[in-house]
Amino acid sequence: MSTTTSSNRRTEPIAPEWRRWGPYLSERQWGTVREDYSAYGEAWDSFPHDHARSRAYRWGEDGIFGVSDEHQRLCFALALWNGADPILKERLFGLTGSEGNHGEDVKELYYYLDNTPTHAWMQGLYKYPQRAYPYADLVETNRARGRDQPEYELLDTGVFAEDRYFDVVVEYAKAAPDDLLVRITAANRGPEAATLHLLPTLWFRNTWDWGHGAHRPELHASDGGPDHRLVRATCHTVGTYWLACAGSPDLLFTENESNTERLWGVPNRSPYVKDGIGEAVVNGRTGAVNPDAVGTKVAAHYVLDIAPGGTETIRLRLSHKAHGRPFAGVDETFAARREEADDLYASLGAGLTDEERRVQRQALAGLLWSKQFYHYEIARWLDGDPGHPQPPASRKRGRNTAWHHLNNVDVISMPDKWEYPWYAAWDLAFHTVALALVDPGFAKNQLLLLVREWYMHPNGQLPAYEWAFGDVNPPVQAWAAWQVYNTEKRATGTGDRAFLERVFHKLILNFTWWVNRKDSEGHNVFQGGFLGLDNIGVFDRSQALPTGGTLEQSDATAWMGAYSLNLLAIALELAREDPVYEDVASKFFEHFLYIAGAMNNLGGDGIELWEEEDGFYYDVLLLPDGSHPRLKVRSLVGLMPLLAVETTEPEWHELLPDFDGRLCWFLEHRRDLAGLVPSWEEPGHGKRRLLALVHGHRMKQLLRRMLDPDEFLSDYGIRALSKEHEAHPYEFPVGGTVYNVRYEPAESSTGLFGGNSNWRGPIWFPINYLLIESLRRFHHYYGDDFRVECPTGSGTMLTLLAVADELSRRLISIFLPGPDGRRPVFGPGNGAKDDPDWQNNLLFYEYFHGDTGAGVGASHQTGWTALVANLLAEQASRRVEDAREKAAKPDPVFV
Repeated sequence: MSTTTSSNRRTEPIAPEWRRWGPYLSERQWGTVREDYSAYGEAWDSFPHDHARSRAYRWGEDGIFGVSDEHQRLCFALALWNGADPILKERLFGLTGSEGNHGEDVKELYYYLDNTPTHAWMQGLYKYPQRAYPYADLVETNRARGRDQPEYELLDTGVFAEDRYFDVVVEYAKAAPDDLLVRITAANRGPEAATLHLLPTLWFRNTWDWGHGAHRPELHASDGGPDHRLVRATCHTVGTYWLACAGSPDLLFTENESNTERLWGVPNRSPYVKDGIGEAVVNGRTGAVNPDAVGTKVAAHYVLDIAPGGTETIRLRLSHKAHGRPFAGVDETFAARREEADDLYASLGAGLTDEERRVQRQALAGLLWSKQFYHYEIARWLDGDPGHPQPPASRKRGRNTAWHHLNNVDVISMPDKWEYPWYAAWDLAFHTVALALVDPGFAKNQLLLLVREWYMHPNGQLPAYEWAFGDVNPPVQAWAAWQVYNTEKRATGTGDRAFLERVFHKLILNFTWWVNRKDSEGHNVFQGGFLGLDNIGVFDRSQALPTGGTLEQSDATAWMGAYSLNLLAIALELAREDPVYEDVASKFFEHFLYIAGAMNNLGGDGIELWEEEDGFYYDVLLLPDGSHPRLKVRSLVGLMPLLAVETTEPEWHELLPDFDGRLCWFLEHRRDLAGLVPSWEEPGHGKRRLLALVHGHRMKQLLRRMLDPDEFLSDYGIRALSKEHEAHPYEFPVGGTVYNVRYEPAESSTGLFGGNSNWRGPIWFPINYLLIESLRRFHHYYGDDFRVECPTGSGTMLTLLAVADELSRRLISIFLPGPDGRRPVFGPGNGAKDDPDWQNNLLFYEYFHGDTGAGVGASHQTGWTALVANLLAEQASRRVEDAREKAAKPDPVFV
C-alpha cells in the first residue's frame, strides 16, 4: 500500500480524490434551522436532542469524530456506552438557548489533536465519564442560574471525580484516497477496572424517505475472515464500500429511519428504526436490531473490560475494495501518515518553541476538523417534500423567504460544528486566512463559494448565516482574498491571478449592494446593522431602534473604507498585467476618499462621528426630531477606523501611468480631500502615499486609548469595550427605559442578541488580528522614527511594528503555559485542568476573558481563533530571518 502523499506538502496542490473523504460530519444536526419545520420558527424546540437518536434528519447527519464522503451519503462515527448512561452516546450533548444561562453551549469534553489538509491523518480525543452522564443536572442547574452567575460545566458536576473516565482516542489514516484505516484506543484513567462498549457505526444518510424517488442504499453482513467481521455497503452514487472490523464483534443492523411510534405515537412501518441499536445495547431489546443482518445503519459492538491504567485498541477499515488481509501492515501506515504530518507542521513551525508548535498544530487541526458537508435548498425547504406534511403557511412569510435561490450542497468550514454548525460569511473569511497556511486551494474554494450565484443574492448581498441570511456581516471577504493570494504567493512564488480576478468581479457586485442599500442618505456614511458585533452597542443594531430614526455607524463606515482599499489593492495587482484594471483602481481610490471625507466631516455639512474632546469615534443617533446625539460608548466600534489603511508604492505609479495620472488629477482638483493622502519621498525610490481613514493626530489619540491598560489593553490583547465602563457604565434613557452598556470581561449579563455572545469586554481574535495587520501597514509608511507610548502611561516608546508584535505576543500567550505551568485559556478554576493530560489538549474558544485570558463562549470555535496559527507563523518567519541576518554578519575583529 502507498504510504506517501505529496498532497500533504504545503506548496503542492491537493488532488481532488484526496478530498473525497474527510471529517465532513456535523457534530449537531438537531436544533438547526434546516431541520426546523415548525410554524413558529424555534429550531431548538422543533428538533430537540431528545429526538435526535430517534428521528431521521432531512439535510445532514451528526456524530462523534465522524467522517463521510464529500456528499455525505455514507457516514462513519464513534458511539459509546459506559453501562450507566440512559442512552447510547452517539452524539454530543449540550444546552439549548433557553436552557443555558448564557445561551446554548456544548457540555462535553473533546479535543481535536491533529489533522492534515488531505485528511490522510486525523486524531481526536473524547473524554467519557464512567458514571452516568448528568443530562438532567446540567439542564436544571443551568436553567436555575441567572446571567450574573457562571455557566455550570460538565467538570463542575463531579462526574469526573477520582479520574473515573475513559480517554478515547480516534485516529484515521488513509492508505489511499478511498481506503480509510481507523484505530480507536480507550484508556481507563480510573482506580478500578471498568467496562466500555465501543460501537463504531456506519450508516447511509437518509436520502430516500422524502418522496423524490431516491435510490435506497443497503448495508449487509458479508463473509469476513477468521480475524475480522465484514460489512458490504452498496449505493448507486457512492458505489460499493467494505467495512472490516477486527476481531469478532457483534454486527447490529437497523434502518436510519424515524421511530414514529416513540416520537409521535404513529406505528412504525418497520420494527427496525434509527434508535434500534441503542435500544438493543442499553435496554437489552434484541428484537430492535435486524437478525437478517441487513439495513441502512450498522454498529460493530465491542465490549472492553479495561484494567485501571490500562488501554485497549480496536481497528477497522473502510475501503472501496475488499481486502483479504485488511489489517496487515496498518500500524505502519498509521506511523507513516503521522510522520508526514510531523514534516508538514515542522516546515510551518520552523523557528518556534515546542509549546508554540503545539499551539499552532492543534489550532490548525481544529480548523481542519471543522469542515462540514452543508446541505440547504431554500426553495425545497420552503415548499416541503412530497408525501410529507406541508410546511405551515407562515413559513412563506418567515425566515429566509427572500433567499429562494440559495442552494448549498458543499463541504464548508464551520465556525464550530456543535454550537455554530452553519457557515457565517465573515467567520468564513477569517477561516480562509488561516487555512491558506496549509491548504490554499481549499481556502480559495471557500471564498469563491460565497460569491457563486447559488450563494450570493441576485442583488449582490452575501448570505450571512442560516438563522437570517439577510442579516449583515462585515465585508471582510476582499481582505481575506488578498491575504490568501499573498500567502500562497509567498509560499510558492506564484500568485493565483485567475482566483483573484474571479473573486474580484463578484465582490464588486457586493460592494455596489453596500453602497446602494446601506448608505441611505448617499453621504458615504453607512448604517450596516449589527455587523457581527452582536451586543456591542446600546441597542440591538439589527432591529428597528426604540427611538425611531437611524444610526450612523463608525464601524459600518470604517468597514466600507477598508473594503474600498482592499479592492483598490486587488485592482492594482491585476493592473500589473491588464491595464483595464487601472480604471477600476481609480474608482476605488476615489470612493475611499469620499468615505474618508465623510467619516471626518471635511465638508462641515455632515454628521461628525469624531469627538475631539474624547479623541474617539462614536456612533451617532439621527432622531426623528432632527437632533443627533452621539452614543458615547468607547468600544471596538470607535477603533474600527484604524482598519482602513493601505499604502501606494512608488513602483505602482511607474508601472500604472493611467492610475497615477488620475490620482494626481484628483488630488490637484479636490484639495479638500488631498489632505487625506499624506506622502513622503525617499531619494532614489520615489513617492509612497498613505491611504487611511485616520492618521497623524487622530491616529495617535485612538492608539493612546487602545494601548491604555485601564481601557482597551489587556495582558491578552485588545478588549472589545473600554474597562472605563466597568466603573462608569454608559446609560441612554428612552421612553422611561434606561439602556446601558457596562464592561463585562466574560459572559454577557444581557439577553441582547441572544445572550450567548459578548462584545462588551472580552478579547476577540479576528478584530485583534485586523488591528495588528493595520499597525504593520502604518509602520510600513511611517517607519522606525514614528513611535507611540505602549502601554499608555509606561513611558516606553515603541514603533508601530513593535506594538503589533507586542499585541501578537499577548494573544499567543493565552495558550502558552505561564510561570505557574498553567495556560490562561483554561482559567484559574477547575483543578482537573492542572493535570498535563488536560493542559496539553487545547481548546480554541470563541472569545477570551478580558482580564484573565480564559476561554469563553463556544469552546471549539477554532474557525477564527485559528488565526493564532498565523500570528505564530509570522513570529517564526521573523525569527528565521533574524537568525539569517545574524549569521550573515561577520564576527567583530578585536585588535
